[in-house]
Amino acid sequence: MVASYTTLLARRYKGKLDSDADEFIGFAVDGATRMQQLIRDLLAYSRVGSATEILSETSSEAALARSLFNLRGAIEESGALVTHDPLPTVFADETQLIQLFQNLVGNALKYRRAEVPSVHIAAIADGERRWMFSVRDNGLGIDSQYFDRIFGMFQRLHKREEFDGTGIGLAICKKIVERHGSTISVESQLGQGSTFRFSLARSKKDALKGNGLKYQ
Repeated sequence: MVASYTTLLARRYKGKLDSDADEFIGFAVDGATRMQQLIRDLLAYSRVGSATEILSETSSEAALARSLFNLRGAIEESGALVTHDPLPTVFADETQLIQLFQNLVGNALKYRRAEVPSVHIAAIADGERRWMFSVRDNGLGIDSQYFDRIFGMFQRLHKREEFDGTGIGLAICKKIVERHGSTISVESQLGQGSTFRFSLARSKKDALKGNGLKYQ
C-alpha cells in the first residue's frame, strides 16, 4: 500500500511542487519499493525451512526451463546466452529447485560485464548416488575472500547504486541446497566469471543412504 500510494504521488505531482518535494517523494518511492522487495525475499527465505512439499523424482531440466521462463524479461534485456547440457532427474522439491536455478542464473545476468552474458548449466555424476550441478557464467567474478560471506543474509559486495537487490538471494540458495542434504560452493576470479556448484540425490533411496536424512 505504501509503495502504491507513494508511486501515485510521484506520478500526479512531479513537477507541480518545488524541487525539494520531488526529491522527497522520490526518496519515499525508492524506500517503499526496497522495503517491499525485502519483505518478499524474507518470506521466500522463511518458506524454505517451513516448506511442507514432499520431495519427489523431479526433472531438473524442466525445473531449469521454468526458471528461464520466469527470467525471460532479464534474458531478453541483456541479450544473454543461456545454455545447458542434458540434465538428469533428481530427488528434489520442484518449486525450490526452480527457485535455486532462478536465483543463480538471475545473479549471473545481474552481475555481468560489458560483453553479452553467457551462462551454462551442467550436471555430472558425483559417485553413484548424486549429481553434481554447476552454473557457470562470464560475469564480474568474486574475490576469494568473499566466498563464504556471499551466502550470508544481507551480504552485498556492491553498492545499491550499482546493483539493486536485498542481499538474500544466495542465502536462499544455501538454505534450499541444505534442505536437500548438500552444500553450495563457488569458484571464481575477479573479471573471469564464477561457477556455483551443488549436488542433488538421484532418488529417494540414494538420499536416505547418502546422508541419513528423513523425508516425508
